[in-house]
Amino acid sequence: MTSTVTPPVRKTGSGADRGDGGARRRRLPRLPDRIRHGGLPYLLLLPAVLLELLVHIVPMVIGIVMSFRELTQFYINNWDKAPWRAFDNYKIVVDFDAPLGEALLHSFYVTCLFTVITVGLSWLFGMAAAIMLQENFRGRGLLRAVFLTPYALPVYAAVITWAFMFQRDNGIINHVLHDQLGLTDEPSFWLIGDNSFIALVVVAVWKSWPFAFLMLMAGLQNIPRELYEAASIDGAGIWQQIRKITLPSLRPVNQVLVLVLFLWTFNDFNTPYVLFGDSAPEAANLISIHIYQSSFVTWNFGTGSAMSVLLLLFLLLVTAVYLVATSRGRKGSGAV
Repeated sequence: MTSTVTPPVRKTGSGADRGDGGARRRRLPRLPDRIRHGGLPYLLLLPAVLLELLVHIVPMVIGIVMSFRELTQFYINNWDKAPWRAFDNYKIVVDFDAPLGEALLHSFYVTCLFTVITVGLSWLFGMAAAIMLQENFRGRGLLRAVFLTPYALPVYAAVITWAFMFQRDNGIINHVLHDQLGLTDEPSFWLIGDNSFIALVVVAVWKSWPFAFLMLMAGLQNIPRELYEAASIDGAGIWQQIRKITLPSLRPVNQVLVLVLFLWTFNDFNTPYVLFGDSAPEAANLISIHIYQSSFVTWNFGTGSAMSVLLLLFLLLVTAVYLVATSRGRKGSGAV
């Protein structure tokens, strides 16, 4: 006796229409899937974009608008009521025959010299320390931690400590140089006069070179040790190995490192402000301090904003030229 199994009957309406609709439903992904695959990256980026707008973009736009107004202390409460001056603020700050423009030009020269010396010494010290700590020896880990200590310390605490060390009468710098070593005829003034530039460079280099050391040490980890072993067998000395292997291999790291150090150093405000206060000495009057004085000491936010915009344009121009030059250098070296 055979039994026949009757398949269950599906309840459908018009077969063609429901079949097409089901196919469309199968082809279209569900909304959570679409968000997960297409919109999730944008959703994760949204907090960063909002913070970037609030912290950088909006203040930048407000500063640009302020640079076209005669915004002084009389219009602080209602700065949108300040008279519109168009490009008059820019004409004032770039008039280098006038006292304001001459002071701005002087601070620009001081900042350029300060940046070149600080970036150069920071890179040199970082490179020397990174190469030295590539070899295995007892205490290498402790020495690395000691070298990175200035980078880990809060800026204000570190610079205040240096300010006490540079004191004329009871600072340790004069105690060592004058009392212990006898290198100077009398205790020197480090926080005023021409020596203030030396003090500023010392503090800036001490604060910046551990970052260069960290970047270069990480870059050296990617260089195969076999290259140095082969060069040593061929008779290459330490300086030839550095010139032929280390520096070419670290070129991508150095390109980024130099640009970052340049931008950080040229814009540095915390170091001179904590070291000297509101009014830095003439020899150490960086452009960041000069803009601060023009804005918050003389209460002329219009000209201060114009200086800030000009500084931004200068840094953008230097960055663009640097990136173009380094990209051409990479293409040239790759072609060879």
